[in-house]
Amino acid sequence: MGTWRWRLVIGLLTAWIALPAMAQALEGVLMPGKVIAGHAKIEQECAKCHVKFDKAAQDRLCLSCHKEVDVDIQTRQGYHGRKKPEMCRNCHTDHKGREMKIARFDEKSFDHAGTDFALAGAHARAACASCHVAGKKFRDAPGACIGCHRKDDKHKGSLGEKCADCHGQADWKETRFDHDKTRFALTFRHLTVACRDCHKSAVFKETPATCVGCHRKDDNKLHRGRLGEKCETCHVAKGWKETAAFQHDRDTKYPLLGRHRGAKCEACHTAAAGPEKTPTACVACHRKDDRQHQGRLGERCETCHVPRDWKETATFQHDRDTKYPLRGRHRAAKCEACHTAPPAREKTPTACVACHQKDDKHNATLGTACGDCHTERNWREAKFDHERSAFKLRGKHRDVECKECHRDPKSYKGTEQTCAGCHGKDDRHKGTLGANCADCHAETAWKATAGRFSHDNTRFALRNAHARPTLKCEACHKGPDAFRNTALECVACHRKDDQHEGQQGDRCGQCHDDRGWKVQRFDHGLTRFPLLGKHAAVACAKCHTGARFKDARIACVACHAQDDQHRKSLGAECGQCHNARAWSDWSFDHDTRTRFPLDGAHRAKACALCHTQPAGDRVVAPTLCASCHVRDDIHEGGFGRQCQLCHVTSSFRNLKRRTSLQGGGAEFRPGAAPVRSTTRLSQPIPRIPS
Repeated sequence: MGTWRWRLVIGLLTAWIALPAMAQALEGVLMPGKVIAGHAKIEQECAKCHVKFDKAAQDRLCLSCHKEVDVDIQTRQGYHGRKKPEMCRNCHTDHKGREMKIARFDEKSFDHAGTDFALAGAHARAACASCHVAGKKFRDAPGACIGCHRKDDKHKGSLGEKCADCHGQADWKETRFDHDKTRFALTFRHLTVACRDCHKSAVFKETPATCVGCHRKDDNKLHRGRLGEKCETCHVAKGWKETAAFQHDRDTKYPLLGRHRGAKCEACHTAAAGPEKTPTACVACHRKDDRQHQGRLGERCETCHVPRDWKETATFQHDRDTKYPLRGRHRAAKCEACHTAPPAREKTPTACVACHQKDDKHNATLGTACGDCHTERNWREAKFDHERSAFKLRGKHRDVECKECHRDPKSYKGTEQTCAGCHGKDDRHKGTLGANCADCHAETAWKATAGRFSHDNTRFALRNAHARPTLKCEACHKGPDAFRNTALECVACHRKDDQHEGQQGDRCGQCHDDRGWKVQRFDHGLTRFPLLGKHAAVACAKCHTGARFKDARIACVACHAQDDQHRKSLGAECGQCHNARAWSDWSFDHDTRTRFPLDGAHRAKACALCHTQPAGDRVVAPTLCASCHVRDDIHEGGFGRQCQLCHVTSSFRNLKRRTSLQGGGAEFRPGAAPVRSTTRLSQPIPRIPS
């Protein structure tokens, strides 16, 4: 290639490398003018606003920087979101100088209805600068009333920030408010009351909503707080002096009856605590009238007295009006005999022992429930239902006198309740079965035990041959005091029946069951010698010559010694070749299971040709060729014992031959890779003299 061609290539490469710089310089030359001050920092980065050959992409780049405008357009709110979509450059054009304002805005012709805040009322006459502060974007102007009228809020924030609930846009001082939407709707005379009469300050929420909040001075003239603060109970909104039809019987929990109807309100309502805390008990007003009882009968005067007249008493019935009906001798007793102190200070006792302490011969050992045995007719007349006690009388116990068990009146509660407590002398078991005699014995008769005891409830349920009457209790239990802790193992009773002489252990249940000792069941698969193939049909006696089963040998040769045609030359592990299906069915892979793989003529040879000597636990046979072919060695050991260096396994007469290119004679290299040769020598190799 010539020199001028190299220069042309270098020039093109230089021009290609300088192309972006030239393009940038070219754009700078073609720029129509300076950008505005807000875009000055990206003036040299044209790609921020322009995409080559794609004018429509310019709007996307604008909105990528002006994100708040993009949000308005997406949500269709604000000035840009409400107007008809158009390209940004139609209103905002750049490259007109640093001081140029590219947002076309005419305060006189601008329609505020196109924004989120339409101007109405006094807002239409307000100057733009009163809401739009200089230095901030128009969109940052507050939209809530409180944003501009916080200084006009005389309520000091107590009514919240929703000024439009009361104020309108026509005039801030002109308010509109629906009092019915509050918790205090205005009715009748309240409608004509001036706001300032109730709302003393601009903090409206602190205005009281109760009648007494405004009408306390009216209450002090007559009631002085004695009837409480619920003025609406009697008064209505039509007029304070116009009272409602108040009914004491309907509107309170205390209806007025008899002489109470003529009593004045002040007679009962004497304190300023209000009607809610006015006492309703008779004794509150009639304590001075309780001269006769002096508080001994309590404060429930209405039990005997009636509202018609204090001296007119009602018919009091102790059985109906109290929880203690009078029976027997109690009817003749005077009230003062039991009611000795006012109930407020000490409640009248209802327990028998309160009055009959001196009559208790048991010295309180039976508690205070005297009525369990004694009656109201006569203290000495005693009755007792033993069914209510923890020891119910059954059978022979019904005929036993009380003193037989209860030796002392003071010890009724400590009487022994267990059978052994009374029948200790009758216990032939000498306490070995514990104190639960009722498990076997019954109340009908101590000796009657049949049907009371079930051996199934013990740890040894009786089944089959163990069940009665086949087997008597004495067969296992040697005496009455030997019922408990009786041995449960089979061998405890059947040791004499163990023909295995203990060799199989004490778990007789593995083979024998309770139907009969001679009945046997045994899974040979759980032993070291599972029965497979023809072994499954062999009688037990063939291998087990006696009851000492574990003495039986598991080696094949133990039973198949007469079948060993190898005369122990292959060892005693017959299972290496033979299996349990049939003795003649055998297999052995000499190549994988030994270190001497069979190939060539070795494959057809009988095992006995190599394995000639009896073997023990380990089968060992010679692997050197000379061990078997010593008679075939015509060299008489002249070439050593490594016959495989020359001979092959297909035939001892076949040789491996390797001819040297230089010598012309045969070269034998010990250790060389064996190469099988089919060349047969026409003449035998001559014998080398020693």
